[in-house]
Amino acid sequence: MEKFDAVDIIIAKRDGKSLTDEQIDWTIDAYTRGVIADEQMSALGMAIFLNGMESREITRWTQAMINSGQTLDFSSLSVPTTDKHSTGGVGDKITLPLAPLVAVFDVAVPQLSGRGLGHTGGTLDKLEAIPGWHGAISTEGIVKQLDEVGAIICETTEGLAPADKKLYALRDITGIVDTIPLIASSIMSKKIAEGTEALVLDVKTGSGAFMKDRQKAEELARTMVELGKAAGTATSAFITDMDTPLGLAVGNAIEVEESVEVLAGGGPADVVELTVALAQEMLALVGKTDVDVAAALKDGRAMDKWRQMISAQGGDPDAKLPMGRESHVVTAAESGVLTRLDALSVGQASWRLGAGRARPGDAVQAGAGIRLHAKPGDAVEAGAPLMTLYTDEAQRFDRALESLEGATAIAPAGSPEATEAAESTSAIFDHIK
Repeated sequence: MEKFDAVDIIIAKRDGKSLTDEQIDWTIDAYTRGVIADEQMSALGMAIFLNGMESREITRWTQAMINSGQTLDFSSLSVPTTDKHSTGGVGDKITLPLAPLVAVFDVAVPQLSGRGLGHTGGTLDKLEAIPGWHGAISTEGIVKQLDEVGAIICETTEGLAPADKKLYALRDITGIVDTIPLIASSIMSKKIAEGTEALVLDVKTGSGAFMKDRQKAEELARTMVELGKAAGTATSAFITDMDTPLGLAVGNAIEVEESVEVLAGGGPADVVELTVALAQEMLALVGKTDVDVAAALKDGRAMDKWRQMISAQGGDPDAKLPMGRESHVVTAAESGVLTRLDALSVGQASWRLGAGRARPGDAVQAGAGIRLHAKPGDAVEAGAPLMTLYTDEAQRFDRALESLEGATAIAPAGSPEATEAAESTSAIFDHIK
């Protein structure tokens, strides 16, 4: 005999009422067990989408999803643990240089990551471009690598928040993805279940982000920070720009290449800025404030840690990375200053070149992607390259170029638009603690 009836809970939320803790606990457990059918959870999800949830409800819903599966335990480690989560974007390779950089300072960094879908790249897809590298690691293997190396980037273990896995798939096909209570609880149930002491959130906003609207991005960030703190995880968030791609590389192997440039003390300024800011915050949340993060990029310590991390997972850090066999150059139509480079358009073009997937399980091309030759604020000459497209299949260029129509704008030097573009230098908008 079940404690509640799914229909009663659906009606309560449909009518704008708050669900009790007991109703929420039962709902998540019953859905995980198959007692609540997908069509019933779809109806409840739509009621939540339309009527929202109170802070208490979101907190309890998140905890119930955590309780639906296993949690990781890093208490055996002799150092604190800290983690980062990004809501996803175009050219967002920050995890790659960030994990080894933070691990330099005697902190363990377990980065449980996923694969890309649509126009946003997946961290595992990028790393799988490295010959020999693998991301499927057992729980015991994760702890062992953290103990020996200090950093790991790997697949999320199957048993973490299984209720979220079911609900995530359902949200995608029922038009209820874009609701903050369900987004926040989905992200935070997995991150809290991972068991780290501290978590920094990189919440992106702009055309290439999940949250296009900055106000909604801030609401999501504040909600997630509250959820983390309620669960006893030190949590903070940055709101960062995703109107323009991060860095000058979008794809898989090409983003690994750029990440290595950052670890070698170079790389694009926006990637370095965000990597350093996130590293400083990840360390501060575990009490390490008197550290020179930028120096660890310049002096090779972060690179040494990267090489250890890649090698520990079977990868060859010295291997030549793949590059698409075919290339196509997009040039500037006029001279002036580049004032816009639309992240969504570039992301979709990269996806159409083969760097992303339309459905889970689709294959991706390791060598497909886009190299950017200019960013907003840069002077460009008519006929000069703006970007180079790479793929193994030349027939993909037409669709990719369709995605790039209207993606760029050029204004005369000295114009208000050109001046504004040149002055917009930071990718970080806000810091929420």
